[in-house]
Amino acid sequence: MDNRKNLYFYYAKDNELERKLEPIFQLSEQNGFQIVDHSDEANIVVSVGGDGQFLQAIRHTNFRQDCLYVGLTKENESGLYCDFRIDNYPEMIEAMKDEALEVRRFPIIDVTINNQSTFHCLNEAAIRSAIIKTIVMDVYIDGNHFERFRGDGLIVATPTGSTGYNKSTAGAVIDPKLPCFQVSELASLNNNRYRTLGSSFILNEDRKLRLEVIQDGNDYPIVGLDNEAYSIRHIHTIEINLSDKRVKTVRLKNNSFWDRVKRTFL
Repeated sequence: MDNRKNLYFYYAKDNELERKLEPIFQLSEQNGFQIVDHSDEANIVVSVGGDGQFLQAIRHTNFRQDCLYVGLTKENESGLYCDFRIDNYPEMIEAMKDEALEVRRFPIIDVTINNQSTFHCLNEAAIRSAIIKTIVMDVYIDGNHFERFRGDGLIVATPTGSTGYNKSTAGAVIDPKLPCFQVSELASLNNNRYRTLGSSFILNEDRKLRLEVIQDGNDYPIVGLDNEAYSIRHIHTIEINLSDKRVKTVRLKNNSFWDRVKRTFL
């Protein structure tokens, strides 16, 4: 950690929060770290808030590959991505100095809409109907037709994103050491006329998923990219694959992904 000294703090501006951060800034500088004003000058980006703020920090700094991301929670906030709290920040500084941290590399997915715009997601991409009408999509895996989905929508989650929206739809929780992504259904319609798999399925890192939206009047589906949502007209194709990029974060050596899952859900 010795060569990573420039810190950028990402947080929503708030007078009370800034008062709490001031001693943290001072402690950082006393220990040889430099606080910078722009994220592109940093090699450590510290998000202050819960998991939602962590996702925003990564998205708004463009999924940088040349820096580490650290999550710092405030009071009463859960954080599957965040190992530290404001009130134990000195522990984080000591851990960084003593090299008691491990670097984690989390898989992300690339989402390409209409063969034009590509977005990265650390948590998940969700495609769902924005009106009281089912959305219909043909699902292709590696170019081969798999099923025609009819229902509220589909969620495509990374391993770390498997604990979020995906889990609430009975999807599996996936170990982030597995390079894969998961597809889960939202209220699929299954009867004598329409049929889907009816369960989540997991795709290996080299698989290519393509969704072709059937144009039947549902012209404004909602596309959720992590914790941001977009209404995009006339979506024809959505292609999703595991990116060759990884988000690098740090964690305490004695605080694994499954430790955090247990602490959060059990």
